[in-house]
Amino acid sequence: MFDFCTIFAYVIEKVMKDIEVKIKELRDELERLNYKYYVLSAPEISDREFDDKMKELQTLECQYPEYADPLSPTQRVGSDISKEFEQVEHQYPMLSLGNTYSDGEIRDFYERTARALNEPFDVVVELKYDGASISLVYENGRLARAITRGDGTRGDDVTANVKTIRSIPLTLRNGACPDKFEIRGEILLPWAEFERINKERAGQEEQLFANPRNAASGTLKQQNPSIVASRRLDAYLYYMLGENLPSDTHFGNLETARSWGFKIPEVIRVCSNIQEIFDYIKYWDTERRNMPVATDGIVLKVNSLRQQRLLGFTAKNPRWAIAYKFQAEKVETHLLSVAFQVGRTGIITPVANLAPVLLSGTVVKRASLHNADIIDELDLHTGDSVYVEKGGEIIPKIVGVNKEARSMLVGDKVGFITHCPECGAALIRMEGESAHYCPNEWECAPQIKGKIEHFVSRRAMDINIGPETVEDLYNAGYARNASDLYTVKYADLIRLERWGEKSAGNYLESVEESKNVPFERVLFALGIRFVGETVAKRLAMAFVSCDRLEQASLEELTAVAEVGESIAGSVVGYFAEERNRNLVRLLKEYGLNMQISEQLQTSRSDKLKGLTFVISGSFERHSRDDYKAMIEQHGGKNSGSVSGKTDYILAGDNMGPAKLDKARKLGVSIINEADFLKLINDNDSN
Repeated sequence: MFDFCTIFAYVIEKVMKDIEVKIKELRDELERLNYKYYVLSAPEISDREFDDKMKELQTLECQYPEYADPLSPTQRVGSDISKEFEQVEHQYPMLSLGNTYSDGEIRDFYERTARALNEPFDVVVELKYDGASISLVYENGRLARAITRGDGTRGDDVTANVKTIRSIPLTLRNGACPDKFEIRGEILLPWAEFERINKERAGQEEQLFANPRNAASGTLKQQNPSIVASRRLDAYLYYMLGENLPSDTHFGNLETARSWGFKIPEVIRVCSNIQEIFDYIKYWDTERRNMPVATDGIVLKVNSLRQQRLLGFTAKNPRWAIAYKFQAEKVETHLLSVAFQVGRTGIITPVANLAPVLLSGTVVKRASLHNADIIDELDLHTGDSVYVEKGGEIIPKIVGVNKEARSMLVGDKVGFITHCPECGAALIRMEGESAHYCPNEWECAPQIKGKIEHFVSRRAMDINIGPETVEDLYNAGYARNASDLYTVKYADLIRLERWGEKSAGNYLESVEESKNVPFERVLFALGIRFVGETVAKRLAMAFVSCDRLEQASLEELTAVAEVGESIAGSVVGYFAEERNRNLVRLLKEYGLNMQISEQLQTSRSDKLKGLTFVISGSFERHSRDDYKAMIEQHGGKNSGSVSGKTDYILAGDNMGPAKLDKARKLGVSIINEADFLKLINDNDSN
């Protein structure tokens, strides 16, 4: 007979096995649903049902960390702890393609290829996507690394960020694949997401992305994977490399890759003659405007891999491929006037009002002029015939003036204003900056209202009102700064037009709930120039309270990661103004959190104060992000590069060789996981 311990052990083993199976089933199911939704655009269940399954998996993984998997679908949301990027050498160099701009150049490429091969050949034609190039390395059917183009020889390892892109499979499906191979493509920001993000950035008075390519590239280099996840990037893949590929043709490999779960564009075609190539180009020169992502041309590749090897490479480009660039669409219209808008930080933005004109399928009436330098460079006059272009961009811009069409009837030269159009204050232009701004922040209406709108925004205090309500409160005299929001009475609100008992009650409830917002978001809500969400979090953790931040010197501020002289100067300048200090004091009196939570405070220490660490490699006991957070939590400083100021390198497996060499030359101490944790624990006992 079995004794009780044996039976108990058997039951526990059975339960744990069932849990492991359940976790695997959920992972497989979520990856299948993910593939159906993001690659095939054929969702099987509602978003709510998908989220419920994801939450169930997250709960199980949290309860049973022994079954953790870095490629679990739950890892697509991204961590909110920043980190550096490792430089990785490409196994196969990422070469650029030669560009052509005319049918004649396409014909030259085709005929040159025919002469070199002296045998029949096919050409694969595909759209040229305007995004950030990426190389994905898969080992044993699992995503091992994602590397940017970099200089073509080496790129940044952005695997953590790429994991958040749901159209990229973390594990492959349907059949055997090579033990190791690469697949390359473009990381893209769809037009709809680009518009949404720029609308948010405009509301926060952050610089707008010029085009989806810049937005995708900038997002991919974010130090915060959770921000990457929120931007809903996509990926279109178009080229496979490796030693044991499934097909001897480029097109055949892509078709197989599609069956493994990769998002391969459906518009790729195989052409057997040059006329088919021209027909494809002609069709997509117009139809591309209906694509959900930005494209800027056509790519032509010889289909046979054997023939590709015969053709070979030049020093910079493959001889078997070439890119045809579409001409950017440009139209001519008249400049009617230039308006100047005032934002919440006082920045003045010039906007061109145009005679309506059709451009890339939409009627354009306005175009950004950005700043005074661009106006001067264009030599604009009211009434000028101007060229407006979108090209790969969604924001119309004036790219030139038809000076030959300028007549005696053209109006005055456009000059940048010298005084604020709202309050009349003399404008200021700081040295080294391109923008002019109004310094009258306490009496200029757009700035006052803009600051309140920023304060109540979802990422700040999350008070349930919008611009129209802010306008109502301002016009009624109830809100002239953020602190006034906490003194508005119910009786005041229901006297306003469009306000009733329910809306007034919702507002007051939302204001009360905002008192639970953590300090880092309160700091962001203050709207200090250059202090965004990430910097606000850094400052909050570094100085613990607003009182300590108020007393911080430039030197103390610039010692904080990601805080440079401009940010530090802005923070010092903010607290040097008595009215800002009074605002903070009132907000504190009204119950807002002006210091980090007690829980966070008790976990902080000065054990590593004055020490600078560089983290490199991969670890077993904790993630790189965890270790970086520990260093900051205990008063240390993280750095992305080794220098004479580095005290320790926390080294894991596969440490970057460049950092190792530099550390040895400089005599920097290299410690492993155990050494680091012992350093903290030893200090605990002191």
